[in-house]
Amino acid sequence: MIAGTPVLDLDDAASLEAADAQGALRSAASGGAQVRATAAAVGEDALTRLADLRPRSVVLVSGSGRAARAAGLLVAALGDRVSLPVVPTAALPPWVGPLDVVLVAGDDAGDPRLIDAVDRALRRGAEVVVAAPHEGPLRAIAAGRAHLLEPRVPVLGHNRLLRFLAAGIAVLRAADPLRAGAAIPELTALADVLDAEALRDGPRNEVFHNPAKTLAARMQRHGIVFAGDSPAAAELAEHAAEVLLQSAGKVAAAANLAEVAAAKARIAEAAGGSAPDFDPLFHDEELDGPPPVQRVWVFVLSADRDRAAARRRVAIFGAGESRVMDADLINPDVDLLHTETTDGAAPVGARAEDSTSEYGTELEQLAVLALRLEMAAAYLGLIGGRVAGGDGSRQYGGSF
Repeated sequence: MIAGTPVLDLDDAASLEAADAQGALRSAASGGAQVRATAAAVGEDALTRLADLRPRSVVLVSGSGRAARAAGLLVAALGDRVSLPVVPTAALPPWVGPLDVVLVAGDDAGDPRLIDAVDRALRRGAEVVVAAPHEGPLRAIAAGRAHLLEPRVPVLGHNRLLRFLAAGIAVLRAADPLRAGAAIPELTALADVLDAEALRDGPRNEVFHNPAKTLAARMQRHGIVFAGDSPAAAELAEHAAEVLLQSAGKVAAAANLAEVAAAKARIAEAAGGSAPDFDPLFHDEELDGPPPVQRVWVFVLSADRDRAAARRRVAIFGAGESRVMDADLINPDVDLLHTETTDGAAPVGARAEDSTSEYGTELEQLAVLALRLEMAAAYLGLIGGRVAGGDGSRQYGGSF
């Protein structure tokens, strides 16, 4: 076997499913189920007391990991599109009182910060929503006084972003129904969109028709940089790097697009751009040995509904300028196998001819990309021979 050859073939569905003993693919594909579970809780009147409340603010108290990332993504995506302040924080601010709604989210029911936040917020008369496992000290503190959006779908730790995102969406829709409705997707509709994406990314769909497998194939044997072209997309880039590390043990950098563009020359230099007599077009690893450079692939995450404008921003990484750097635009509508995104003047595929996205809000687009990236990371872990989740973290909350 040639060194560096993947253990499994991406198009060998039977082998992928057999190798996935820990359920990494099922976990990554469960984003729609997590969102639907939150929608079901809301339908069961979990947030009834928030109706017509008109609070002064919504405070998002988050534990570490995906809960904090979801809070940052919500704030970055919404901006001034809601009529009340949305405050992400790691601990309850001292000014919180009866006029505020507090969402406490995390994986660990024994986290002292979350327990303290619930306790103090309840004592101050705030409306408290708990999106965490209903057990242990947190259950004792909430004691029927807080609204509950407890997890109902068990997934691996790094696949919980969409659950926390759904909890934030549910609270904001309940607290600010007039303005939030235009900027925030309805949960059941979002779950349908995520389920459709999971079907497209399933193991029985070949690489040619599978966006997640296409991403995984792009990521093999390359240095990886995730770049977000907006504050919310930059948050998603950070999440993508974290998931790739935990799913496949692969290190990736993440930053906003402006920072990556400014570092382009340094990236090429560090990758070995000055290596003599190297042309990737004519280099054969079987005959010539390992390449003398570490090629870097920049994945630009975008929720811009104007795809033409998004492609122009990616054109700075034109393939003709560097032998060691490539770039792709990662957008819910972009087909990587039929769209050349490294050349701003190149013709685009059939799905990219329309200049606007078929998806709705920015949050909906970012949620679709989150699921796609998590599926790609799961595939990359499997074809590299690594299996995620062997530490027993496939629970509703964290590892205890």
